[in-house]
Amino acid sequence: MQAKKSGWKQLLRWLPGVLISAIAIYAVLKFINVDDLKNAFQTVKPGFILIVCGISILGYVIRGKAWQVILGKGVTFKQSFFGVSEGYFLNNVLPFRAGEIARSFFVGRSTGKGTFFVLSTIVIERAFDIAFAAVYVICTLPFLLGMDWIKPVAIIALALVFAALFVLFLVARNKDKVLGWANKITKPNKVVKFILPRVENIIEGFSLLANPSQFFLSLLWIGVNWVVWTSTYCLVIKAVIPEAPIWWGIFLTGVMALGVAIPSAPSALGVYEASFVGAVAILGGQTGTALAYAIILHLIAFTMAAIFGVWALFREGLGFSKILSTFGSSDVKPDSIEEEKEGL
Repeated sequence: MQAKKSGWKQLLRWLPGVLISAIAIYAVLKFINVDDLKNAFQTVKPGFILIVCGISILGYVIRGKAWQVILGKGVTFKQSFFGVSEGYFLNNVLPFRAGEIARSFFVGRSTGKGTFFVLSTIVIERAFDIAFAAVYVICTLPFLLGMDWIKPVAIIALALVFAALFVLFLVARNKDKVLGWANKITKPNKVVKFILPRVENIIEGFSLLANPSQFFLSLLWIGVNWVVWTSTYCLVIKAVIPEAPIWWGIFLTGVMALGVAIPSAPSALGVYEASFVGAVAILGGQTGTALAYAIILHLIAFTMAAIFGVWALFREGLGFSKILSTFGSSDVKPDSIEEEKEGL
């Protein structure tokens, strides 16, 4: 009976994302001619695939470096690189970005910084990504006709990111006062004693925001990573629309980043393709060709994540079945992860 309930809970957890992906897939296929799609696949050259794979590897290396800077002292590049690889891979196979919790646990354990400290640095990393995506869309909108409705969305996203980062900056800058205030308004009991150390761990993870040199260095590395991502989409938009100017690739990069942020099935299945095809359609490209290249790009991204992610997980001494049982369970929470860490 308990197993049956657990199965239903798992189904309900997956259902919203799967429905969104199903709708996206249906919307894409409804406007695609199958013959056009077949012909488009035949235009993809092996050299294009090799170049995209090379850029993807470079992107992983730079993202690993960027996250190392965000994590701060005491973290090696190897730890941050394999942590990123674990997170990307598990995000592709588990719902609700469970890969972020997984890499928080693994890197928190290997560095001794703790799960909650590492998780807070991932929040900063993702905030930077949303900010870059919003800036990309805002900067390219003046070149697009009839797309003014997107601008308020991008501006709101950018404003919310800056507001959140500012609040976190104030919290990190006044850590002792915040913790002192938290101690005063809460009664001393087991729950409070359990929560407060973890709150302190989270605030320490936001210390990057109170350190200007570390903040701007991490922002620089994230920016370099975005340049690498942009080069991929500039390359692919040229393949889909040969006469495309460079700003089309920038627009496509921003749309893709915002699109895959929508909750969906693992690996952003369907949503990735719909975002790509939608952006290319706005730019006046052929949807069949766009879908062919979107599928190829998605397969390359998944393959790269699998190669580096599985390699990283084996380094942790854990098989994939163990990962699924630990992080795929609906009963897993950060506190239970932390307890497992302390027992190792």
